[in-house]
Amino acid sequence: MSKQIKPTQLSFFITPSHDCPYLDNESAKTIFLSPEIQPDPNLYSLLIDKGFRRSGEHIYRPHCGSCQACISVRLPIKQFNMNKQQKRCLKKSHAFSTQTEIASYKQTYFDLFEKYINLRHKDGDMYPTSPKQYKEFLLNDWVECSFLNFYDTKEQNLVATAVFDQVENGLSAVYTYFDPDYSKFSLGRLAILKLIELARQRELDYVYLGYWIKDCDKMAYKGEYRPLECFINDRWISLS
Repeated sequence: MSKQIKPTQLSFFITPSHDCPYLDNESAKTIFLSPEIQPDPNLYSLLIDKGFRRSGEHIYRPHCGSCQACISVRLPIKQFNMNKQQKRCLKKSHAFSTQTEIASYKQTYFDLFEKYINLRHKDGDMYPTSPKQYKEFLLNDWVECSFLNFYDTKEQNLVATAVFDQVENGLSAVYTYFDPDYSKFSLGRLAILKLIELARQRELDYVYLGYWIKDCDKMAYKGEYRPLECFINDRWISLS
């Protein structure tokens, strides 16, 4: 719980209805922590545990009424066991070295992000991107944010970045982007497996994966990790 702000002092606002970015023919609403409240790591941890996420400085959660397709999910590290597909994915990691670095803006980071957006997400609201948008989307001054960077062991070039925050009981995956030329290595899935390893090294309990959307091709892969805990009706429910 935040030392500066009590839960009774929190205030939120709800956006007007807008087109859902994940499901066709659906509308969406989002609830945001009031920008008048300055979060700190303790408050952020509390809200992450209540199914919230962050985008840049903003903390939010879907608030769509009848549609409950976006489900906040986390992996309990002590119970997680890789399936055959994930074991095959992890074997591909020999092609890369990894390095955890403090989140920051560097031209190398942005160039990879821009290539990823241009080739994989032209239909999204981040296209076309810019250094300003990159900073506002990923970086943050009030939380311990890091980059887990993947480098090609032969070429030594940056091929993927998993952006994550450390919260009180785990790691919260913010966003992963990668070089589409390396798609055969399943770098998005590999990044999750490496975050699981990192959480175990730090003796943390969870890796928070954000929102699982079963009927969205870009988000459905999160359901491959079991056991998976889903935040439903204000509590975490385990799917074995």
